Amino acid sequence: MVDHSDSAAFRKLVTGAESGILLFGITPPRLSADPERIREITAATLGRLAALDMDGLALYDIDDESDRNPAERPFPYLPTMDPATYHADYLDGWNRSAIIYRCVGKYAEAELRTWLQTADSDRVHGVFVGASSKDKPALTTLSEAQALRRDVRPDLLLGGVAITERPEEHLRLIAKQEAGCAYFISQVVYNADAAKSMVSDYFYACRERRLTPKPVLFTLSVCGSTKTLAFLEWLGVDVPRWLENSLRHADDTLAESYEQCMATARDLIAFCRKLGMPFGFLVESVSIRKAEIEASTALADELSRLLERGRPCAR
Repeated sequence: MVDHSDSAAFRKLVTGAESGILLFGITPPRLSADPERIREITAATLGRLAALDMDGLALYDIDDESDRNPAERPFPYLPTMDPATYHADYLDGWNRSAIIYRCVGKYAEAELRTWLQTADSDRVHGVFVGASSKDKPALTTLSEAQALRRDVRPDLLLGGVAITERPEEHLRLIAKQEAGCAYFISQVVYNADAAKSMVSDYFYACRERRLTPKPVLFTLSVCGSTKTLAFLEWLGVDVPRWLENSLRHADDTLAESYEQCMATARDLIAFCRKLGMPFGFLVESVSIRKAEIEASTALADELSRLLERGRPCAR
């Protein structure tokens, strides 16, 4: 059994194509924040995570996606710190794996090369994200970034993004796997059926090609208000109409979404275990509201117990 308190737990689980991986995702502080405020935010974050049995922390790379969706963004786009810089300068208190997202189109090849050359591959892993639309100018394309990583740092564990609702997504996963991806992290899942269809298609496509399926980590995020719900939908998350109705008319939207996230997790766990598909979860909050962040922390705690991981989590 993998020791989840080990700083190399994430790599061991991924390379072993095992199930039960658990990550927590955060967005780095705003670029405009002063160092003292950044340290306060970091201390609060690490305090919440201290009691959780996590294999790693995912640090998002935020990009302006107005090209993908011209509708008004429910939460305004505000530039945030580079995730690698934030990890290096402020997260020395985090002693487990860090999964650094890279929206590769934002970076010139030389910038990506420098990061790849200097990253500590024992504790730092990557997720490459392509442009948010085919019309968006990119300094480096996803395929160029993947090739660069193969040439510069083939030992750096690389992941890819999975959009469970997107048609033929399993073929994209196969292509990313062949380009070096060792794991996948989905967009937020509110439609369990779409997620199950994607992993089923991927699992059997791998079997046809005599490939070992790579772990797919399903992202779960609570929703505490109609504004958060609107933001999830703006991001492209498929929220089934029955569930949208439940959230909009619930006496307690946050409690209702938490219950639905747990129901989704149980459904996906049972399905993947029956199929023989390696899986895990990433928990995040797309909102900065304290109640939603705390609910996400509680969700990660309960998921850890549901996955029957190595040690009990503090309540």
